[in-house]
Amino acid sequence: MKRRDFCRSTLAASVVAAYPFMTNAALAESSVAAVSLDGAEIELEKASIRELAEQLNGPLLMPGDTQYDYARRVWNGMHDRHPALIARCANSDDVRHAVTFARERDLLLSVRGGGHSWPGKSVCDGGLMIDLAEMNTVTANPETRRAYAQGGALLNGIDTASLQHGLVTTAGVVSHTGVGGFTLGGGYGRLNRKYGLAVDNLVSADLITADGKFRTVNAEQDPDLFWAIRGGGGNFGVVTRFEFQLHPFDRNVLSGAIIWPIEQAREVLDFYGGWYAGLSDDLYVGPAMVTMPDGVSAVVMEVVYAGDPAAGEKELAPLRKIGKPMDDGVKIQDYMVMQTHEDGTWAHGVRSYAKNGMAREFSPALIDALIESFVPDPRLAFFTHTAGGAVSRVDELATAFPHRKAETMIAVGGGWMDPAQDAEAIAIARAWFKQLEPFIGGYYANIDFDGADSKGGNYGPAYERLARIKGQYDPGNLFRLNRNIQPAS
Repeated sequence: MKRRDFCRSTLAASVVAAYPFMTNAALAESSVAAVSLDGAEIELEKASIRELAEQLNGPLLMPGDTQYDYARRVWNGMHDRHPALIARCANSDDVRHAVTFARERDLLLSVRGGGHSWPGKSVCDGGLMIDLAEMNTVTANPETRRAYAQGGALLNGIDTASLQHGLVTTAGVVSHTGVGGFTLGGGYGRLNRKYGLAVDNLVSADLITADGKFRTVNAEQDPDLFWAIRGGGGNFGVVTRFEFQLHPFDRNVLSGAIIWPIEQAREVLDFYGGWYAGLSDDLYVGPAMVTMPDGVSAVVMEVVYAGDPAAGEKELAPLRKIGKPMDDGVKIQDYMVMQTHEDGTWAHGVRSYAKNGMAREFSPALIDALIESFVPDPRLAFFTHTAGGAVSRVDELATAFPHRKAETMIAVGGGWMDPAQDAEAIAIARAWFKQLEPFIGGYYANIDFDGADSKGGNYGPAYERLARIKGQYDPGNLFRLNRNIQPAS
């Protein structure tokens, strides 16, 4: 090594030792290979990388940085991608600088909120990943009954902040899911029959659009954009803060699961099919068919009653009389018991695949298909998100969420740890789901691995307006790593 090069590398090493927060990006000595929006190979000039690193309050990471491998990991262990750069944003200004950097260079861009994208779209190969993980603060105001969640917050945070004031809003069923992706895709949860979807409780949002502008959107300010983000996913910008309506709520709720042997599936599901449509908005009951690790298969009904437990006991009594349950765990308990009980099943690092579709009714034909298609495999399960109630009373075009008339979301999916099982497990899940497809239509974008919608059919009559708004706010389709809506010209 030449003496000059040795001195330069020694100086750089001493600077990093003295300032451990500095990254390779801040000290970039050469251009970096990257990928453009259309997949072409490009080079990011070292001066521009350094400039971006200096603009950010959070670190700009490159391969080789100590935080890089941690930051690029997402929930689904099936995805092992390597961005050229990761901007670990500390505030909205950081997001604005990162979006502008990507737009000016036609650089492939992904956005990571909680990192729970089933198909792994929150991380990219060769592009810039905007990482909101450090922007995770959630606060709740009991006087105004509002919760405020930053773009990288998790659902556990919004439940925890709200419940301590005797308040709640609709959150999903795995507490380490990100608030951002969950909300933008619609937001099913155990309270949606009473309080509606997450998008129905969204009051306003702060976001950075593709032009690098900071915008606060609500029903009065940029109402078209506010309409679009309520169901249109991450197509329209990076949301850095959400404001939600909260509702009074006693966290000690009648909740739990009732479990029957799989041999009683016909009796249980036939009863459910004729019973669920008449339930009150307070009662959420969702069926599943699973195989436990010991090989025992079962029918499960998950229960949450968001009202007076005594009234809930009376409404639930007919279901409890069906068959001979293996276990009945429904009792008065803290709401967070149910909100966290699936966290282990869907733990970080699990290799996971899921397909789903929307059912307008839990019909006898669908019940036949569910029973006949069931596969006793501990890696996979049939599960649901029950809707109806408050969800169905919102007009179909009041938000961009397209499935208001669906009573139930039907899914087949699961998880495993061994990469060698990927092909087999995915093939089984697809074959299983294919038998259910004649009875369902469309899909819930938040729970689907490989859903495609190039012609906008999944959005129905909302698609034309979504495409027009996309063309207005993101004409270059910078935000394309999502269930993409093509911008209208």
